Amino acid sequence: MSTERELQISPIVQESVMHNSRTLSNLQSLTASLFGVSAGILGLESYSGFLLYLVFSLLTAVLVYLLRVAPTSLSSGKPPLDTSRYFRSPFDFWTGGLMNGLAGYILTWTLFYGMVRA
Repeated sequence: MSTERELQISPIVQESVMHNSRTLSNLQSLTASLFGVSAGILGLESYSGFLLYLVFSLLTAVLVYLLRVAPTSLSSGKPPLDTSRYFRSPFDFWTGGLMNGLAGYILTWTLFYGMVRA
């Protein structure tokens, strides 16, 4: 947890945290649709299609963490995998986009699967 002194030195602005969460959600929804296109074109079915979504969604979160969150968090002395400086909780960052993008993924997956198989 952050101490009062740390919050006075570099305060966490809730509007910025909400903006970061919205931006991450938009990115994950967009990439979920792109993953659905790829799963449909590859002709994946059942568990393999959902596994592709799970793996690539987590890969997207890892890339965002490595490129945007980690450089400034680690340099400010935060522990590895800590996202509290930019997001509400680590759970929201790492798994929050899984449910948000699932509907778009399934929609584009079935659309492109049907177009390729027709």
